Amino acid sequence: MSLTWDHFAAFPLLRWQGPEGIVAAFTGREGGVSTGPFASLNLGLTTDDDRAAVAENRRRLCAAVGADPARTAQNHQVHGKAVRVAEPLPGGYLAPAGDLPQADALITQEPDLALVALSADCVPIVIAALDGSAVAVVHAGWKGLVGGVVEATLAALGAGAYAAAVGPCAGPRAYEVGEDVAGPLRERFGAGAAYGGTADLAACAGVALLHAGVAPDQIDIAGLCTISDADAFFSYRRDGATTGRQGVIAYRERPDAEES
Repeated sequence: MSLTWDHFAAFPLLRWQGPEGIVAAFTGREGGVSTGPFASLNLGLTTDDDRAAVAENRRRLCAAVGADPARTAQNHQVHGKAVRVAEPLPGGYLAPAGDLPQADALITQEPDLALVALSADCVPIVIAALDGSAVAVVHAGWKGLVGGVVEATLAALGAGAYAAAVGPCAGPRAYEVGEDVAGPLRERFGAGAAYGGTADLAACAGVALLHAGVAPDQIDIAGLCTISDADAFFSYRRDGATTGRQGVIAYRERPDAEES
């Protein structure tokens, strides 16, 4: 397992070389068509960005990973621990219709159904069965981590062996927190979760994965800070509400036996 930067059609993707049959990649902010504070690969339709630009950014992402925009699922993320079995977005990923269901994790065993979680400092996570039979994406802020969204996702996936990748998020040198955040994180994940006035969300996600039964050698952590690297990532903490969204996209490839 590994995380490796790849450049497709002039924008970088942090691809996860996970279990066979699983396609997964984390995005940054480069390579799209959005402008101003949303430059340039903003994937968030709930931002003040131009909807046509976001749709084009989403189209480019789907093309880069080989996903069908009509078979893509996403949540309205609420910093909780709800897990939802994925269904394709009505209207498709480029211009979804209606309100998205509220949850912070998506799971599926369906092939060719792409799951998306967005972030702008929170932790994007992909979890996959080692045999390639199931995949999940998770949006985990500090509240979701403390609340158990990672463990809930693995419980919903069911018994089995899994691997996971933790993407770019607010890093331990830049993510300044008060005791109202640090205390619950330390209580849940140990002294290393928050120290010196900052918190380590990626480390907390790693501990949560371990607690839920993922083996240490099956966990990849990007170790990239969204706050510190303004050229590569959007950051709500750094830039405020007027910023874009990056994220993770993942799906099961259709096994050869199912193609006929």
